[in-house]
Amino acid sequence: MQFLLDDLVRIMRSSAGVDDSVDLTGDIADVSFTDLGYDSLAVLEITGRVARERQIALTDDEVQELYTVRELLDLVNSRLGERV
Repeated sequence: MQFLLDDLVRIMRSSAGVDDSVDLTGDIADVSFTDLGYDSLAVLEITGRVARERQIALTDDEVQELYTVRELLDLVNSRLGERV
């Protein structure tokens, strides 16, 4: 099952590290986590939750290379594809 932007936004909204006033509506796929107000610790929390929820492994090196929402979506979906 594909990991969609709506799935990620749900996790982002429930994660710590960002102001509740951040607008996560619309097409945010090519927006950087920094521009959305997420620092590196918040991204680590998000990716950890995604990995647990989808039962995939994401390495620290891969996570450190993520800049945009789309990059995370692509990485997660590539891992999900490997399980098929």
